[in-house]
Amino acid sequence: MPPRLYLASASPRRRELLNQIGLPHQVLEVPAPPGEDEPQHPGEAAADYVRRTAREKALRGERYMRERRLAALPLLAADTTVILEGDVLGKPVDRPDAIRLLGRLSGSCHEVHTAVAVIAEGQLYEDVSVTQVRMRGIRAEEIERYCDSGEPYGKAGAYGIQGLAAAFVAHISGSYTGVMGLPLYETAILLRRVAIDVP
Repeated sequence: MPPRLYLASASPRRRELLNQIGLPHQVLEVPAPPGEDEPQHPGEAAADYVRRTAREKALRGERYMRERRLAALPLLAADTTVILEGDVLGKPVDRPDAIRLLGRLSGSCHEVHTAVAVIAEGQLYEDVSVTQVRMRGIRAEEIERYCDSGEPYGKAGAYGIQGLAAAFVAHISGSYTGVMGLPLYETAILLRRVAIDVP
């Protein structure tokens, strides 16, 4: 089936989630801006940060579509961040950083914010999913084994709930797919606003 929208994300999890709801799409490899990966602005609240980064991804994707004269399909972008005590816990830069992040999450309750932005015909629509996640205490040797798996890298907060780290999660309140990287409930509502029906 031909694609019904563009996905401005290289995340395999977001592709899997769109496939899960039977939505044909095309991935746009939109170049990231130069410099640090999605830096948080000084004084910017964590909740505002994730909304801004999703919006900026969508706008970059829209420019990319225009520059390459691609078909005028709606474009979807998203960004996920883990927030603990007001701090944004981003993607680990290396193993010691992953160990540090997982140590902070051990035995704590944190929030996962996933912002979604859709652009169609020059109009921007956006929403955010907020999920509370409670981690059990994670022993140091468990963190080491988890890092050995390679799973923490490339993931906000250094864990993926859909993988081995599911064994660390004691409770969630909110959207499981939001923690994965694309809250399907909020996404479906936004897509309906641009005339894409989702089952």
